Parts: sequence; C-alpha cells; structure tokens
Amino acid sequence: MKAIITGVNGQLGKALLATRPDGWTCVAMDRTALDLSDASAIARVVEAERPDLVLNAAAYTAVDRAESEADLAHAINVGAPAAFAKALAGTSGRLVQVSTDFVFDGSSGRGYRPDDARNPQSVYGASKAAGEDAAGDAAIVVRTSWVYAAGGANFVRTMLRLMRERDELRVVADQIGSPTWATGLAQTLWGLAAKDQPGIYHHRDAGVASWYDFAVAIAEEAVTLGLLARIPSIVPIATADYPTPAKRPSFSVLDVSATRALLGDAHVHWRTNLKTMLKEEKALG
Repeated sequence: MKAIITGVNGQLGKALLATRPDGWTCVAMDRTALDLSDASAIARVVEAERPDLVLNAAAYTAVDRAESEADLAHAINVGAPAAFAKALAGTSGRLVQVSTDFVFDGSSGRGYRPDDARNPQSVYGASKAAGEDAAGDAAIVVRTSWVYAAGGANFVRTMLRLMRERDELRVVADQIGSPTWATGLAQTLWGLAAKDQPGIYHHRDAGVASWYDFAVAIAEEAVTLGLLARIPSIVPIATADYPTPAKRPSFSVLDVSATRALLGDAHVHWRTNLKTMLKEEKALG
C-alpha cells in the first residue's frame, strides 16, 4: 500500500511518518517537492505515484496573516483538496483531508458534532470549510484543534520560551477548546484510513481547557521535568484584552464520540499527552 503525505516537515506530517503502519510505503512531500497551490503539479504527482491514500497534512495555517492573504489561504486550503479529489477520482485512491475547529463560530453550548452547521468567523476558518467541500463526498475529513508536538511550532513551545524569558505572562482564559497531541491525531488518521469509510470525523484529546488552563499545565509539567527552573506568574485575561486580526471561536470543543466508537480506541486526556510530549521535548535538548 502506498500513501502520499503532504507537509512532512510539519508536526503532523512527521507524526504520520513516525506512526506509519506496517505494509505502507510513504511518499513524503514538502513544499519544495509539491506546490499545493498548483493543481497541475498535484495531478502529475498522483498520476505518477498512483497512491492508495493521500494524507493531506499540509495547510495554510497562519490564522491572523490569512486575513490579509485570503487568496493564498484559499489557493492552498481549497485548491489542494480540490485538485487531489479530482486526480484521485480516476484511481482507487482515498483522500484524507485534515480540517479544523475554526469552521465553527463558537456559539454552541455542547461539543460540536460532525454534522453541525458550520459558520467560520475568519478567513482561515472559511478557507478550511471550503476545503472540506472541495475534498468531496469520497474523502475522509478529520477536524481537529490546538495541535502540538515536540520540536514543532506550537503553543506549548511558545509558552516554554516565554516562561524562560519573562516573570509574568498574560494568557486568554475565555476561549475553550481541547489540545491535541499530533501523534494521537496521526494514529487516528491512519485508523480512519484503514476503516476506509468516507465522511466527516472529529479528533481531539480527552478533556477541555482554556488557553490559560493549558499554559498553567505546561508550566507545572515543565518544572517537574526540569524544563523550567520556576513557574512564572500566569495571569488570565479576556479575549478583548488580546485583540488579533482574526476572530477565534470562544468555544470549539469537538464531539469525538463517533470517531472513538468507530475505531474502538482509548481517548487519552490532554494532560497525559502533554506530559509525553514534554518528555520528548526534553529528549530533543
């Protein structure tokens, strides 16, 4: 079996390679090997490789910059899944498209289910919602949230750096969601690919948190592991106190019950996965 993995230099791409099941050959594609805004290049790669699976882990993810780079965000986040879907229509290959909690507006009083109405509030969210549609009915679409991994560019590593540099941090406390360890997400993507049932699925770690809760946990676990010498003052603030170009959903917890039932696997709490990631981060030096 052969899979094309895009975004292999990103944290999810690396996790997908690391968790590759036995029997799979992976064609690793970074941005130099494949321009995801070039539909003809995507068509040529699919025709040449004839993959059984395309795991599209690459995306335009600069949420705030997307507000001023809408064309580029849509070219990658919509154009790529559309091109892969078109190219794979002539083969027996399956597309796995990774999406985001940003397709929702944050107004729900419960976890968002896969069939809930979307209402993105940002250019990034709108581009990912359009990317879901572009992937088509034959694709496996997996929404996730707050992804992080050792060695990646993410909230955890940003917090570790700032906690070393500053005595006080101000962190938003009124945006609620769920952290997601990239390794767990990768395992779910491979698991759903093995089930080969197209549709929309959700994946996140168990439990919920605000960004403030997440930051406090990062500090506590990092001190325990010796990654930090001390815990700085962490002050909870409102979203209004930290304005950004793009609007974030105030509540973006994803209901993952259907995914867990299909895969029959354990749902690991985000704090447990955070500990594992920080141990990996320490091992990286």
